[in-house]
Amino acid sequence: VFFARVVLADMNKELKGLRCAISGSGKIAMHVLEKLLSCEAIPVTVSDSEGYLFDGDGFDYVKYTLIRNIKAQQRSLKEYLKTFPRAKYINDAKPWGEQCDIAFPCASQNEIDQGEALSIISSGCRVLIECSNMPCTGQAVDILRKAKVHVAPAKATAAGGVAVGELELNPEFSLMQWSVEDFENKIQEAVKQTYDRSMKAAQEYGILKENPESLVHGANISAFLNIAQAMTDQGCV
Repeated sequence: VFFARVVLADMNKELKGLRCAISGSGKIAMHVLEKLLSCEAIPVTVSDSEGYLFDGDGFDYVKYTLIRNIKAQQRSLKEYLKTFPRAKYINDAKPWGEQCDIAFPCASQNEIDQGEALSIISSGCRVLIECSNMPCTGQAVDILRKAKVHVAPAKATAAGGVAVGELELNPEFSLMQWSVEDFENKIQEAVKQTYDRSMKAAQEYGILKENPESLVHGANISAFLNIAQAMTDQGCV
């Protein structure tokens, strides 16, 4: 979600009021859902192993709490319909056909293949933020990029988690007295630095910023250069 804010800011947009499709209902998905609510976005889907839940009115904090309790009791998301019958649960399907502005795949690796990519394009989605580890197949990424859907790859979007890990390694971490706002500002700063490095790398290798493929290529280039520099510094090459 932090990464989505940076991507959208570069487009002169914000999350507020945007419809968001989420897959999964585990730790990643529920944290994404909660954070989207704090940004005043409109998350409309979550999913489990049997299908997906769609609420066209969008989830709010009351609905989020209900979903969290359902999952804590290891029950099916179908239970949600008992409280909010206007919603729908689609068996044996993924949420990518539902109309949305941004997609947040949070479920599993390779959950989006060529067919799902075409569904995402048809849904009107213009930005996809990879939240789980490599949720899109290579073929799916190619299809999305050709349709000018901006894909933020997992290797870049994970910057926030890496930043938290670095902070935890600081011997003084447990003694630091930070407010939630201060802590989130640290994460947002780290995420923006990753985004900026990726876009800069893309441009240095001839990929224009306006190109929907720039973030994927830039993240790959930046990651490779970081590893190459580390190997050089340690005398490996």
